Amino acid sequence: MTCHASSSIEQRLAALREQLKAHQLDAWIALSSDPHMSEYLPEHFSQRTWLSGFDGSAGTLVVLADDATLWADSRYWVQADKQLAGSGIRLEKFIPSKGRDHLAWLVTQLPEGARVGIDGAVVSVAAAQQLAEALAAKQIELVTELDPVAAIWADRPALPNAPIYAHAAEYAGKTRAERLATLRESLAARDADWQLLSSVDDIAWLLTLRGSDVEYNPVFLAHALIGPDTAQLFVDRRKIDATLAAELEQDGITLSDYDSVVEALGSLPTDAAISLDPAKLSLKLYQALPEQAEIVAGISPTTLAKAIKSDDDLRHVRHAMEEDGAALCEFLCWLDHAQANGESFSELTVDERLSARRAARHNFVSLSFPTIAGFNANGALPHYRATPQEYSQISGDGLLLIDSGAQYLDGTTDITRVIAIGTPSDAQKRDYTRVLKATIALSRASFPEGVSSGAIDAIARAPLWAAGIDFGHGTGHGVGYFMNVHEGPQVIAYSAPPTPERAMRSGMITSIEPGVYRPHQWGVRIENLVANRPLESADGEFGEFLTFETLTLCPIDTRPIEPSLLNAEEIEWLNRYHAEVRERLAPKLEGKVSEWLERVTQPLSH
Repeated sequence: MTCHASSSIEQRLAALREQLKAHQLDAWIALSSDPHMSEYLPEHFSQRTWLSGFDGSAGTLVVLADDATLWADSRYWVQADKQLAGSGIRLEKFIPSKGRDHLAWLVTQLPEGARVGIDGAVVSVAAAQQLAEALAAKQIELVTELDPVAAIWADRPALPNAPIYAHAAEYAGKTRAERLATLRESLAARDADWQLLSSVDDIAWLLTLRGSDVEYNPVFLAHALIGPDTAQLFVDRRKIDATLAAELEQDGITLSDYDSVVEALGSLPTDAAISLDPAKLSLKLYQALPEQAEIVAGISPTTLAKAIKSDDDLRHVRHAMEEDGAALCEFLCWLDHAQANGESFSELTVDERLSARRAARHNFVSLSFPTIAGFNANGALPHYRATPQEYSQISGDGLLLIDSGAQYLDGTTDITRVIAIGTPSDAQKRDYTRVLKATIALSRASFPEGVSSGAIDAIARAPLWAAGIDFGHGTGHGVGYFMNVHEGPQVIAYSAPPTPERAMRSGMITSIEPGVYRPHQWGVRIENLVANRPLESADGEFGEFLTFETLTLCPIDTRPIEPSLLNAEEIEWLNRYHAEVRERLAPKLEGKVSEWLERVTQPLSH
């Protein structure tokens, strides 16, 4: 039995269960993953979405003979409830570090000697090892060499084939030859001969290449194997034109077919010492390596190097922020004018208008993620997206949450602003002001260089915790440089394990985005991107310290502020921020927009 796009979720699950029975499997785990351990997937690898109908960017589906359960965190609970309705799939509302995950649940559901299947091509080495250990406690076998979904997904989308291009030298900074040399130095320091990479952002950064195989992210599907004096890129060679192929060859990079990576890994010397990241490499590729090879496991040197932006990178990013800020001001000026004149507009209008203003700016390439424009109750859904089938008109009173961003040749942006529509209620103003206090608290913070990124999460949450309020996502994520809008290794979240690679280093770019979400009422999130910079006032006696430079340039709406909840230092920070926004964006604006910027950035009184 095969299934087409028009088939129901129940039919797809029934077909999968037939496959499980044929292969003597008692359960199947469908991940949000691809062979590169990406967060955002080409449609070809969206197995969990196809099987369940739930299209959130994170979640795990487990299918048994008589049960189907999807695990999702609080960002997706309302969305998953809607999308799973009538499918026969049960939603497990997972809270990290508090709830029972799918591994613990599976062990309780299956008898000893059962067989659980997962696609070894899209599960990481680290995740597979964790799963195998959990199942072994009950002598449950983990089967990784099968893909029963491939047999039933008749109209599966093809692999993407977008062209690959070089990141322009004026923006890229170090050349690929320099980056390869630095990587080889790092390999020598860890007594490794080879570096195996499958993470698409690591490969794009290392080779100063960009693509568009993954929507909103300028990356391409590839694997890379870097040796002492060779570099092999496994990619669909049709994506690379003759000029670029010649440039890569000149830099010592050999092109090989995308699917030939397994054979190449098996041909490595048996005594090879291979550096790899178990969290970013598929089990299938790991199993292709020579059994006698020495594995040097750990975060890839490219991941940390990519996260630490150079002074030139940050100079370019500041320009991108000015372009992005100008686009936002043009849009927000229109929005205020539309409100004042009683014009009718919807969440879809917000996306269309804002995207058009960005597209007109210098160096614009694409959006960096789908725009989130949620009015009142829709703003309470952290990953909400309006569609032509389901959206809200924006009228009356309340709060409009807009989370958006763009890719420019010289930077990646991600910003959230909440705009007053009509007259917000007192309760909405209190929530808005407390979130603003949280954003300001972390933005003003200083901390020792090398502190775990998760350790500073509580600084932002403290003003919310003081009011008995919390939010279910991290406070901040790393951001790439004309790269993925979500980039590790740093993440500002107390739930993130304090591993050495999550240490805060000068040059890292991270978001600060605390929030408050009241289901079916409203949501508030205020987000800026910040860069770690040395704290110049530190005397050095207690080591080096860092502070944040706020990179994002866009007015913060002062209309929903409850002034009595802000202290003098918070008001002073906001006034200084608005003065910088006005100074840097005014030269890029004119006419009514320039007048609007002058008006909305006037200082608040203490």
